[in-house]
Amino acid sequence: MKLIAIIFLILIFTVVGFIGYKTNYFESFLTQNKKEIKKKIYINTQFFMTDADRALYAELRENNPADMILVSGEEYLANAGGDFAFANFINVSTKNLPHYIAGFPRYIKKFNMVVSLDQAIQAFMYIKHKEKIKLESPKMFALLTYVKSIANGEKININIKKDVELYEAYTLGKKTFHQKRGGRGLSCLSCHSKDILGSVLRTQPLPDLSAKGVAPAASWPAYRMTKSSTRTLQRRFQGCMKNSLMTVIPLGSAEMVALEVYLTKKAIGAEIYIPGIKR
Repeated sequence: MKLIAIIFLILIFTVVGFIGYKTNYFESFLTQNKKEIKKKIYINTQFFMTDADRALYAELRENNPADMILVSGEEYLANAGGDFAFANFINVSTKNLPHYIAGFPRYIKKFNMVVSLDQAIQAFMYIKHKEKIKLESPKMFALLTYVKSIANGEKININIKKDVELYEAYTLGKKTFHQKRGGRGLSCLSCHSKDILGSVLRTQPLPDLSAKGVAPAASWPAYRMTKSSTRTLQRRFQGCMKNSLMTVIPLGSAEMVALEVYLTKKAIGAEIYIPGIKR
């Protein structure tokens, strides 16, 4: 019995040692080849989509369901006076409206604050037509989709140095993006930095939103395949926060608008195309 026990212990130590060796070897391999592995994963992102997903994605790019939402938004605005009335409300000509929209979020003097485009629409609908529309409502999503589409083809031109208030919003947005919080101690940067480029979460590669030139601000509002609905950029932020066990920042709050300012600044020069299509 003692002999059997000794042999059994020897086998255990051998297996544990082998596993430890393999683990150390694997960790060493990952460390030495980290950049190359991430590069390959990033290049082969289509691997994480099924053939059915790819076919549906291709079809939706040609026939975006959010186009119907856009048409609804156009009708809502037409009933409130159309492009001309909205342009007049924000003190620009209809000719300059597309370029002006491409600069949101903006500091607007009559509000004495930095506002996102949907907040400007919200103010227009209430002040001019006494209609209260919540930022999270389907009607607002439709209005925002249409109004931002007016700037399709324009390049994002936000200028954070134009107003002190806008620069302060940018600074707050950067702080919000980097701040760790919530049950998991995560920040936006935790999942969207150069250090995780190529990592995959829920079958989707995680983009580096901290890099200059990233342009999610140019393609939201967008139709989300996984939600079968049209969502806004701020609403997407909220989804990330909820999944990360963070306290969800309210739409239109100073921090949420600031976060949009921060990412919009990184997208300067990107061409706007609304509605976008997202998995």
